[in-house]
Amino acid sequence: MPYQTVKGTYDLLPDQMIRFNMLEDLFRQFLNLYGYGEIKTPVFEYTGVFQKENDTSDMVTKEMYTFSPNGKDSLTLRPEGTAGVIRSFVENKMYGNSEMPLKLGYIEEMFRHERPQKGRQRQFTQMGIECIGDKDPLIDAEVIALGYFYIKTLGIQSVKVLINTLGDQESRLRYKQSLIDYFEPLKDELCTDCQNRLYKNPLRILDCKIDHEKDIIAKAPKMELTESSSKYFEDVKHYLDVLEIPYEVDDRLVRGLDYYTDTVFEVVSTNEVSGSQATIFGGGRYDDLVKEMGGPQISGIGFAIGVERLMILCEAEEIFDYSKSIDCYVINLNEDKDYALSVAEELRNNSFSCEMDYYRRSLKAQFKSSERKNARFVIIIGEDEVKENTVTLKDTLTKAQESVKKDELCERLDQLMEDYYV
Repeated sequence: MPYQTVKGTYDLLPDQMIRFNMLEDLFRQFLNLYGYGEIKTPVFEYTGVFQKENDTSDMVTKEMYTFSPNGKDSLTLRPEGTAGVIRSFVENKMYGNSEMPLKLGYIEEMFRHERPQKGRQRQFTQMGIECIGDKDPLIDAEVIALGYFYIKTLGIQSVKVLINTLGDQESRLRYKQSLIDYFEPLKDELCTDCQNRLYKNPLRILDCKIDHEKDIIAKAPKMELTESSSKYFEDVKHYLDVLEIPYEVDDRLVRGLDYYTDTVFEVVSTNEVSGSQATIFGGGRYDDLVKEMGGPQISGIGFAIGVERLMILCEAEEIFDYSKSIDCYVINLNEDKDYALSVAEELRNNSFSCEMDYYRRSLKAQFKSSERKNARFVIIIGEDEVKENTVTLKDTLTKAQESVKKDELCERLDQLMEDYYV
């Protein structure tokens, strides 16, 4: 059997890691801008953290990697970020924080056993946020804004925001019964999964990947909101207008997890490269999840972005120049490597990224290496330079070349870089 990656997993090679890190670094900047602290939770939890009673989501019923190492405890590899963050919030009694809402962000690996396809792997990375504590439409709009402006800052243009409301408890209970009454005589026309969902969570039928284009879905009754729930949703839309975030109301949007209430949203790509995997990020509000995990009755809202899917979109829209570059390349033309080594180390100690030749190749070959590594400066060391305790410094942008004392090299590099970018 050949040695290769497991189906649904992949390697991130150095050039890809540059892109990956750029996306993560910018997301961390946005966490800081909006006042979020980063959290990291275990890669596996007790299964009950993710599996709630009557949960009909595909993630819980079909896709979790669950195992029992001792034959007693049931453990699950983390399939999504919210549940683990809420478990930590409750276990560490973070609800006692006087400054609420508590804002938490994460960048973590997730695992789901589903059919691998472009932008959807069995091991993947999500960047997400959870804002826990206060329930206010302004917070809902701000959470959407963080993700939306992060995407726009990347330079991605082909996106649109979809929003909906699942209503308050009274609205949902009435709607649930309306859907049951509507779909019950049509049950045989539904897929097996939706037949199982009918009495547990009929809202999920509206989001079915198999039945979503059927006429019976299009004709399903719409939710009738209570006055307070309607006002809440109108306020969310008002604040999005204030933030100048364009959006569309999609009354079939329910999201893929069963704990959502009130506001739900997705930011989707309209670029054809996204195909069926058009969702860039999505999320919503959850009123009861904290209480279900043993905490007080506190609401929260959050979203998650799939990094792999985002990378595909960035490549399609040519967002970044991903070419790696270094500050200096040391060309050594001496038999003795000591001098070149000391120059390279001095550069690194002064925060200049540096590569050097290890094999005493020809001058032409070493110059080609400096070009392939996209070096800004080339440091040439020959016999004369060693005797005079100097280096020959070439600026690849201006093509200027000069002799510089070895102990003045770093200072001269700082000056050249400063002069060029003024």
